[in-house]
Amino acid sequence: MKRLLIAFVARSFLATPMAFAQSAGASFELAQAHERYRHRPVDRHVDRTYEKRVIIKKYRWARGHRMSAAERRHMAYVNDYRRYRLRPPPRGQQWVRVDNDFLLISLATGVIVGLASAH
Repeated sequence: MKRLLIAFVARSFLATPMAFAQSAGASFELAQAHERYRHRPVDRHVDRTYEKRVIIKKYRWARGHRMSAAERRHMAYVNDYRRYRLRPPPRGQQWVRVDNDFLLISLATGVIVGLASAH
């Protein structure tokens, strides 16, 4: 009796996958093909990075004016001053480029020490 029960359980384990492996018919395959080639709008996720630029527009820079810390933060520091034919900055001062002008500013106080215009 025990052998008969084991044989019956083993046969059921082998027969079950074969029953599911049978073809479900052409309707299932047709539905899959229809779903695959059906036109659907495609959502495209495009990563766009926006660069925030702070533009400082002062039409007249003068020696002795103090620049705020926020203005100095958004300045382009000029490290290759020889390229623009500027004299080397003294210790504690730095050349910065604003619009088309070069300003020599004091790093500690933000006071404009010198001016130069680009050509």
